[in-house]
Amino acid sequence: MSVRTDPTPFILTADQLADDFIAVARLAGVELSAGAVNIEKLPAPHVPPTRLPPGRMAVYVFALGPEVLKVGKVGAKSQARYTSQHYNAGSALSTLAASILAERERHGLTEADMPRAGQWIRHNVDRVNFLIDEEIGMRLLNLLEAFLQCRLNPRYEGFKSQSTALGWSTCRPYPK
Repeated sequence: MSVRTDPTPFILTADQLADDFIAVARLAGVELSAGAVNIEKLPAPHVPPTRLPPGRMAVYVFALGPEVLKVGKVGAKSQARYTSQHYNAGSALSTLAASILAERERHGLTEADMPRAGQWIRHNVDRVNFLIDEEIGMRLLNLLEAFLQCRLNPRYEGFKSQSTALGWSTCRPYPK
């Protein structure tokens, strides 16, 4: 199992993404302060968070170098989804580990590496958590997730059948 050593270009854009989201929220009629979105950058190799801070919700992004792999969200009571499920292929539906294992050859993994998918993620994949207060509400959390999915175009999003059937494989820029 190889370990990634290249720079982490996605992490460098996280602050700009938060600023852009605040502008998107404003367009939706919601004023957020400049500090309403806190960013936790976990460059590879990283240690997964041990808990979601009390009263917080999050949108998390996993990236392998310049390629964004997954964008997901958790409400204030989704501890397992936030801390551990994406590192274990069998823990829940639609985890990052399961998606990586489905394309293991693409990531240089073998059948023997399958039990160590979580270890591979921790060693090779960057993670950025965009944290917001629970009182901001689920609609803003949903908007943040949708904004990041469209902006970042993650490789693994939801179930393959959902992405293809709904035309969510990419978000295309609005024609000028």
